[in-house]
Amino acid sequence: MSKILIRGAKVLGGEPQDVLIDGGTIAEVGTGLSAEGAETVEASGKVLLPGLVDLHTHLREPGREDSETVLTGTRAAASGGYTAVFAMANTFPVADTAGVVEQVWRLGKEHGYCDVQPIGAVTVGLEGRKLAELGAMHESAAGVTVFSDDGKCVDDAVIMRRALEYVKAFGGVVAQHAQEPRLTEGAQMNEGVVSAELGLGGWPAVAEESIIARDVLLAEHVGSRVHICHLSTAGSVEIVRWAKSRGIDVTAEVTPHHLLLTDELVRTYNPVYKVNPPLRTQRDVHALREALADGTIDIVATDHAPHPHEDKDCEWAAAAMGMVGLETALSVVQETMVDTGLLDWAGVADRMSVKPAQIGQATGHGRPVSAGEPANLTLVDTAYRGQVDPAGFASRSRNTPYEGRELPGRVTHTWLRGKATLVDGKLT
Repeated sequence: MSKILIRGAKVLGGEPQDVLIDGGTIAEVGTGLSAEGAETVEASGKVLLPGLVDLHTHLREPGREDSETVLTGTRAAASGGYTAVFAMANTFPVADTAGVVEQVWRLGKEHGYCDVQPIGAVTVGLEGRKLAELGAMHESAAGVTVFSDDGKCVDDAVIMRRALEYVKAFGGVVAQHAQEPRLTEGAQMNEGVVSAELGLGGWPAVAEESIIARDVLLAEHVGSRVHICHLSTAGSVEIVRWAKSRGIDVTAEVTPHHLLLTDELVRTYNPVYKVNPPLRTQRDVHALREALADGTIDIVATDHAPHPHEDKDCEWAAAAMGMVGLETALSVVQETMVDTGLLDWAGVADRMSVKPAQIGQATGHGRPVSAGEPANLTLVDTAYRGQVDPAGFASRSRNTPYEGRELPGRVTHTWLRGKATLVDGKLT
């Protein structure tokens, strides 16, 4: 593998530096480095970050290849600056056995646009009645450490307790989709003024908050780790903040769309805005941004949820829930957190690379941009502004809520262990 010299990049948004990649490793970081024998990437004015890590991606394979495949999903990830993604278990068949998680892991190894770490299901078939093969999935070649029934809540407290106890033995984590099912029967959007005016079934904040409150107490009781998926309400923020103040081992994520969009958009009845958990109020958006800034919310995760055209181009009630997000996540974070002064680029690297890698135990990712570290990197043109055009997406699906919207920032290069997967905005 040839040498690559990234010249004049603002590492983590700091002073311009040169970064020399040799093989799969960062060989040197400094100023005025020699370009002899190296391919040079002129990066003046651009920001260099460690490769992004997404703890919450739906790759759909096996079973729903009409929505996404491991190949198309990892290409989308590379386009968005990601070098590792964690693939959720709600596939067909469900990733609840060592065989299925190994299949997903091997597909990731074969396609290589980013590393793919499978997430194992907590319960058999995501049915919430019986624990899946947690130990076998951990001991498999995939080495699963994160378990989730995402898409469904582990609502049985006894099952949740047992899962927390089980994963504690090998340092794993249960990632909970916090949604009390009885409180959300027939729900179509956030419960509030807009749902009342539109006559759509309301999805109350307490349906999320009650599960989070229960699970942080269970984690404290067991002495285990719990991670909260796609936290979406101001009340949930306060519960997580309280839990952390007690020393409970809880982490939480927020999606880019919950940092930017509100339930007011549902007035259009455009199913592209239908998502689980639903878009909330401006008050919630403000609380989520503040919590991400102060560290109460640990990470940004995309909840990249691709759907074929026919599952979204229909009436609101029949539409599938979910949005694609890998290719727009960094731009939304720049818009909501960096350009507002709530985070600097070092903070973005922490929330979108370092901490997700730590939570998921993604070896070689989320590392410092320094000599001797794996060359998993992304280069961002932060001065760019442009309209989102899903026709240019690498993802197989186009269900983005940002079509035609102007967003800042553009990933120009991504390197996975020194190999370029994206060059000048084009996949290699």
